[in-house]
This record gives sequence, structure tokens and C-alpha cells, in this order.
Amino acid sequence: MSTRSIVSLACTILLTAASLAQAPLASPAATADVSLNGKAVTIHYNSPRLKGRAIGSSIVPWGEVWRTGANPATTLVTKANLKIGTLHVPAGTYTIYTLPGANQWLLIVNKQTGQWGTEYHQEQDLGRTPMTSKPVSASQENMSISFENTRGADTELHVRWGKTDEYVKVAAE
Repeated sequence: MSTRSIVSLACTILLTAASLAQAPLASPAATADVSLNGKAVTIHYNSPRLKGRAIGSSIVPWGEVWRTGANPATTLVTKANLKIGTLHVPAGTYTIYTLPGANQWLLIVNKQTGQWGTEYHQEQDLGRTPMTSKPVSASQENMSISFENTRGADTELHVRWGKTDEYVKVAAE
């Protein structure tokens, strides 16, 4: 093979790799932030898309722990001690999971961090708390996590996807 052919092949490989590296993620990274009494609370997650799938059956099956996002585990970082629903959560870093159900969802705060999203160990749970359902009029293609109705030390943590809006009250302690 001539030098010119080798250089041409190398350039083709580099250009292909560069174009693949810039392709948008199917489930892009996202962040939800709030300040409670001047202390930061942040959730890092990746936002999956419905793509015609149905929550509760073909995606996020009822009764199975879900990573509450896509790709790496969804991470909660809090500078404040929190009360999330019925759970007392000391300041620190945690992984967030949910246990979806047709009638009730549970939010799970897990002490293990840094793992891939599907790696879940129940013995590492700090605890679980019920979430409240809110009706949604239009389906939401992109999963989102947000803090809403924030006042001083209080907020709501919402997980929305499809026609699902599950939320839990959060308060700085």
C-alpha cells in the first residue's frame, strides 16, 4: 500500500470518528437545580425519549426499579440536609431511582454513587418515599426532572414523562 493510500485511509478514519463523536446523544445530559435557604440542590440525569413506547409496559415497567433517566445513574447532590417526602436525607451525594406503579410511584434515595444507571443494590437504599401523581393533559416526549413551586426552604421534585407527572415535596432542614 502506498504512503498516499495510507494517509488517505487515516484521514477518512479520523473524519468518521470525529463526526461520530459529535452525534447528539439519544438521551442527552440534563440538570435540575434549586437553592433552598441559600444551599444548592442539584440533580444530574440523562433525558430519554418515548419514541412511541408506553410507560408501564414497553418502557419503565410497573413494579421494577427504574434508574429515573438513562445512561449513568441519576445523581442527587445536596449541600443541605433535606426531608424528601418522608425521608431525612443528610447533605451529600446520592443516586435517585424510582419504583413506578400503575397507582403509586416510590422515590428511592440510594447511598451508592458513580455506577451505571442499571446497577442497583437495594441494601444501599437510604430509603423510599411515596410520590404524588398529577394529571398531564399532553404527552411529554422527553423525560424531565425539575424543581417547582419553590418558596424559601420548600420545593417539589417533579419527574415527568409521557402522561406521567410524579412529584414529592422537598424541604431543607
